[in-house]
Amino acid sequence: MNNANDILIQCRAVTKHYKKGPTVVTPLDALDLDVPRGDFLALMGPSGSGKTTLLNLLSGIDQPTSGSIEIDGIKIQTLNRRDLAAWRARHVGYIFQLYHLIPVLTAFENVELPLLLDDMTRKDRRERVDAALSLVGLSDRKHHFPRELSGGQEQRVAIARALVADPLLLVADEPTGDLDRQSADAILELLRELAREQNKTIVMVTHDPKAAEASNRLLHLEKGRLLETAS
Repeated sequence: MNNANDILIQCRAVTKHYKKGPTVVTPLDALDLDVPRGDFLALMGPSGSGKTTLLNLLSGIDQPTSGSIEIDGIKIQTLNRRDLAAWRARHVGYIFQLYHLIPVLTAFENVELPLLLDDMTRKDRRERVDAALSLVGLSDRKHHFPRELSGGQEQRVAIARALVADPLLLVADEPTGDLDRQSADAILELLRELAREQNKTIVMVTHDPKAAEASNRLLHLEKGRLLETAS
């Protein structure tokens, strides 16, 4: 069992409302969640169940209507916009379904992008990027453009970009949704290794039961509430 010091993410009574025309939509409703350090958590549920909303709240892209989100001892909903952006850049890596690589930049340059906001030397950036690309097995493709890479390789570049700032938390929104089964399995194995060997905490949204099986823990969301836990 994890003690309090092992918990990286603590959500308490997290609720999110927004208006859609005259209707008030509640994608998350008084949600409680603890995520230990080094956990690989999968979230499943029907469309509109609140999965992506939860990812956006955990990553500081959005803010809850009420409730508390504490990550590594910081209540992120209390940060102002500037401090939240700085916190997010330093502590969160986001992995998207469609990679979001910039086509005119090489793999190296795409991975380097998050570091350009930091005050570090060119040498330090180069070392960080090389280490991230090595971690995902793409050192030999660093000068290739996205159009010269397979879908699986593009997603590995995106994962390297998410890792390059050494974040506390990786959030992944359908990271295998645009890949064939073989490439998807390779990406899932990479995520498992990151959790197991690098102690990265990963929260992944997926509709794919096989992807969910790769996680350490599976939670089901429906109508903004956690309904079921499976190992």
